[in-house]
Amino acid sequence: MLDSRDLDHILKHTRPLWDELRGGRIFITGGTGFFGCWLLESFAWANDRLGLDASALVLTRHLDAFRKKAPHLAIHPAIQFLEGDIRSFDFPNGSFSHIIHAATESSAKLNDEAPLTMFDTIVEGTHHTLEFARCCAAQKFLLTSSGAVYGKQPPEMTHILEDYPGGPDPTDPRSAYGEGKRAAETLCALYARQYGFETKIARCFAFVGPYLPLDIHFAIGNFIRDGLRGGPIIIKGDGTPRRSYLYAADLAIWLWTILFKGQSGRPYNVGSDESLSITEVAHRVTEQFSGEIKIEIRGMPDPHKQLERYVPDIQRVRNELNLQPWISLQEGIDRSFRYFKPV
Repeated sequence: MLDSRDLDHILKHTRPLWDELRGGRIFITGGTGFFGCWLLESFAWANDRLGLDASALVLTRHLDAFRKKAPHLAIHPAIQFLEGDIRSFDFPNGSFSHIIHAATESSAKLNDEAPLTMFDTIVEGTHHTLEFARCCAAQKFLLTSSGAVYGKQPPEMTHILEDYPGGPDPTDPRSAYGEGKRAAETLCALYARQYGFETKIARCFAFVGPYLPLDIHFAIGNFIRDGLRGGPIIIKGDGTPRRSYLYAADLAIWLWTILFKGQSGRPYNVGSDESLSITEVAHRVTEQFSGEIKIEIRGMPDPHKQLERYVPDIQRVRNELNLQPWISLQEGIDRSFRYFKPV
């Protein structure tokens, strides 16, 4: 269960938006993953405190696992579940005013070992969900896309803008995730044009917070895991790539705001613009531990290698939607540490 401070923070910055969902129904795919848990936590919190009388139907493949992870959400009276595959789920009855499509296989392992499955899951899953949006007369549809649509960020570009025309190499199987997200965005544009409902696009970067998996390819999650085990914190590369991390409570605020207020067909970068090297991120994590936690960098810097960056420019959400990273990375790491720390 999340700290009430996080939920109150989300409600503070989204309170005027929720009236749009009063008495309505929302359909959420990927609702039991990292993004989904935060969306459900904040939905339930707002629904209870504002008396919205709204309901959420959540598509999941692993309901039993979710009941163990978040039992309080699994039994919440305003949240129901539909078991099925994103590419082929049976359309539930009734109308839904809003849809959030957050179901994505983001596993780097799957992208490397089964890129065709990755691509098919993203594209067919988005197509199927958009077709459901058409059938159920949805008014607004949010796609959680990715900064991967830009391909490799040029080393001289410190922050990447939404209008950057680059993209992944379409002939490289490792581009399956990024190319899948590009195709998903195109599908959103086509459905909005042909069927008239609003499609919103959130290009998501990197995040930290409760519910973040600690055992896959997310570097900051791995660092928190290593620190909780007593160290050392392992950096598999040379520690020079630059990343940024938005705290998950702010992520939830941004996603809800883009769903309700974002311009249809206009992509918004979602993430922090504070650029840090992977080594600097590891040092930020070590500050949460009273004892000395060592950092082990296994890669050797290559002076001829171009600097890798994955950092968004977020002026669009600042200027158009009045969003910003309210919770600092250090505070976000601290709250994550307290959530994951064994009792």
